Amino acid sequence: MRSLCRTARMRRWRLDTAPRRRRAGVTMTDVARRAGVSTMTVSNVINGRSQRVSEPTKRRVLSVIAELGYQVNLTARNLRMGRTGAVGLAVPGFAPGYYAQLADRLASRFAAHGLRLAVERTGASRSAELDALTASRLSGYDGFVLSVVAGDVTDLDHLSVDAPVVLIGERAVPARFDHVLMDNVGGARLATELLIRTGARRIALLGGVRVAEGSMQGLRTRGYRDAHEAVGTAVGNELIVSCGFGVEDGYEAVRDLIGRGVLFDAIFALTDSAAIGALRALAEAGRKVPEDVQVVGFDNLDDGRFTVPSLTTVEPGNAEMADAVCTLLLERMASRPAPVSARVVMPEARIVERETTRRA
Repeated sequence: MRSLCRTARMRRWRLDTAPRRRRAGVTMTDVARRAGVSTMTVSNVINGRSQRVSEPTKRRVLSVIAELGYQVNLTARNLRMGRTGAVGLAVPGFAPGYYAQLADRLASRFAAHGLRLAVERTGASRSAELDALTASRLSGYDGFVLSVVAGDVTDLDHLSVDAPVVLIGERAVPARFDHVLMDNVGGARLATELLIRTGARRIALLGGVRVAEGSMQGLRTRGYRDAHEAVGTAVGNELIVSCGFGVEDGYEAVRDLIGRGVLFDAIFALTDSAAIGALRALAEAGRKVPEDVQVVGFDNLDDGRFTVPSLTTVEPGNAEMADAVCTLLLERMASRPAPVSARVVMPEARIVERETTRRA
């Protein structure tokens, strides 16, 4: 008998302490009635207008919302406001890793404002980038972020775009668009200066170009050359290696340098992923890092902290760029359709020194 009573008490305890399940059909009116307030007060609390509500009332409303399991119908609210509740992001792809981390940073920032991030892949295609900004595509989003890497950006001037748009990428863009970009030249110069300062004399550039251009690799190559020119050192073309930006690309590029007998005592890879591949090739060749060869990457990917040795890299202001993209787009969305002057944001790059470089 005692066992049955104890079992019944335990069952009641579980029911009393178990989290309440969301009830279907709970309305804002139900919340207001239970909390003893008006539906406008509930609306103010839900929509962040809590400055209009006293703290005790706000706590009571939130308690009732939790008790009843009330959930805001975001779809209906967005439709009433003429919004979709989504922001679009178009990037070339997700390898070697930079764009995947960018998407993650932006998703968390927009989520804090109640917005979902939908990601599209352009494959670095000019037509796909232009297509991303067509009216039919933009109608599905409240705002759009586009990474411009291909083609002639003057094509963007001919598009009829009335949705809020922020562009990211290295290429010069029409003045009508907000633009968030990296300091590619300055970051590459910092990386090369560090290697020169720590004794490097023959620095291989993985992913560089031999002809000046406005692409990411062209700008980072310019920074590499600027650092050499500042100390009066010529750069041999054999040290500028044209290759991709992935791990395997860096690996194969260093194997090729060693196989051809090219002398180098440092590597500046235009991406962290290529630098990670270079570390593997150096280890297989018996080259010690940083004693025999120093290595610097670019982008400050999370993976660089866990390589052996850990990777010195250029931090281009990843957090600051994500903050800027979010702020600029939200401001455009809030001011729509009132026009505002386009803005350009370029955070300052810095070096994150780890174990693949020597101390000056």
